Amino acid sequence: MTQNDSDKNKIWCIIPVYNNGRTLHDVVLGCKNQIENIVVVDDGSTDIDVRLKVADDRVVVLRHATNQGKGSALMTGLRYVRKHGGKYAITIDADGQHFPQDISKFISEVKGKDDLIVIGARDFSVENVPGKSKFGRNFANFWFKVETGLLIRDCQSGYRAYPVDHVLQLGIKGKHYNFETEVITKAAWAGLRLKTINVGVKYDKGNARVSHFHAWKDNLRISKTHTFLVLRRLFPLPHKKLIARKEDIIYQELFKHPVKILKHLLKENTTPEGLAASAAVGILLAVLPLIAMHTIAIIYVTTRLHLNKIMAVSIQNLCIPPFVPALCIEIGHYIRYGEWLTEVSIDVIFYQALDRIWEWFLGSLIVAPVLAILTGGIVFIIAKFLQRKTRKDIVSA
Repeated sequence: MTQNDSDKNKIWCIIPVYNNGRTLHDVVLGCKNQIENIVVVDDGSTDIDVRLKVADDRVVVLRHATNQGKGSALMTGLRYVRKHGGKYAITIDADGQHFPQDISKFISEVKGKDDLIVIGARDFSVENVPGKSKFGRNFANFWFKVETGLLIRDCQSGYRAYPVDHVLQLGIKGKHYNFETEVITKAAWAGLRLKTINVGVKYDKGNARVSHFHAWKDNLRISKTHTFLVLRRLFPLPHKKLIARKEDIIYQELFKHPVKILKHLLKENTTPEGLAASAAVGILLAVLPLIAMHTIAIIYVTTRLHLNKIMAVSIQNLCIPPFVPALCIEIGHYIRYGEWLTEVSIDVIFYQALDRIWEWFLGSLIVAPVLAILTGGIVFIIAKFLQRKTRKDIVSA
């Protein structure tokens, strides 16, 4: 047993279960060798009687009458742990993907702490890792950085240690796999610390591993959650802080060290994904009829979303008059009147622009997202190519 007596009532293990009859017994057995208190939350399983499968007085089994989703199962477990005096909860999936012996790593990280979330970064160098898992991890990592400015190596890992009291105060709405997306973003906003540790992972061949992640439903839920989190991030109201921390605002040093600040801005979020998103945001806002406000809007949005400001502000120059505004006005005129403008002149663009602001706005609703997607895609391809070329040059050197 790796857990000390002083920790046994403070650190618990939560295992959410839904139709994992083949692997549940081994997962529970492995966890029992690592930790004293275990809660299994049966989220409406129909393949087995979880109580009979576990059959151990040391393991608490809670049951949902119907399947409510992984997030709901975790919340049920967290509330039970808090009720019984637990301070931390280590969550591990019941599908056999994770190794219970890694629980000891989480225990050593959270001892003496109450404001740290520990996330187990899976080793994707092993065999049989699905391509969708790799893509999903990169997708989640990117959006988490946009929402918080932080870099986490595996935002989708379900192997985590949560400070129970703090997590239950975050107001999590996600009831399915989107719970794990929402909780770490809101935790970061609330001032909690996040840390990743390396953990092992096992993927069975073919359909041997039982996964209940629905490609369409769950990806849609996760995308909706990211959309909400990004919009909330753009809203200029402070987030509720559970832990007060002094934020590092480098821009207050702008006038003292302008060269240093410029170097920082040039390096800010320079991944291919980050640069593509920055370019897309710059174009999207530059096309809209935000007369004399484009640069201000771009700086505000890129600051809130932790994107590269230099890229976004620079690329807006592609949308300067007359071509893009003329295109927007032309399309907007057609939407309003069902016919094209027969003459688009300098007079229309520069002197009638305010009179045609409604047409400009309507047209921009079509032009802006199209140009943003195209520009973002081109920037991503170029950045990816340059990234690979740089790596090759480094290796050959």
